[in-house]
Amino acid sequence: MRNQSMKNNAIKNIFTAVMAIVVLAVFSNSAMAEDWSKLSEKKRTTLGLYMTSTEAYDYMMKNMDKALFLDVRTPAELNYLGVVTVMDANVPTDTMDGSAWDDKKNRYVRKHNDNFVADVDARLKAKGLTKSDTVFLMCRSGSRSAKAVDVLAKNGYTKVYNVVDGYEGDKAKEGEHKGQRVVNGWKNSGLPWTYSMDKEKMYFTK
Repeated sequence: MRNQSMKNNAIKNIFTAVMAIVVLAVFSNSAMAEDWSKLSEKKRTTLGLYMTSTEAYDYMMKNMDKALFLDVRTPAELNYLGVVTVMDANVPTDTMDGSAWDDKKNRYVRKHNDNFVADVDARLKAKGLTKSDTVFLMCRSGSRSAKAVDVLAKNGYTKVYNVVDGYEGDKAKEGEHKGQRVVNGWKNSGLPWTYSMDKEKMYFTK
């Protein structure tokens, strides 16, 4: 009888431990879901669909043929900083205008890509997808891509995710690396990228 009682107690303890893990997992998932409410305003979109670079990578690895992954940075950024391995194409929201200077931001002026939506439409069609399929947009840190999501939403796209930490990530607010993009992002997360670019995926100014 004593052995049976000990066995029952052991089973109860195991059950309790398993339930605790389940509750913790549910709580963690809920907490993660609520984290988007704390997302910076400049990274928010009208569709309200977000993923981190790690989540987007994991999704693409499992659904490569069912989703479109676009990098909306300038071609110059890709040329010197590298590209992600799961990228379908570079469709920039802006390009750099080497003939003009932005005194306020101390950089070359960014020239808006008026063909952005048409360029995305073409890449979507080439992959055999529709505007209701999953699309990921990534920029340097999640701000330009957020604006691009809103543009696509206005043009009939319904499932466009903003990769909120982008390629380089957010800037550290304190410490020895203050002001540097070392917090998160594709590269800082150790996800695969390369300097070797595929011509077919690159963007050429029309």
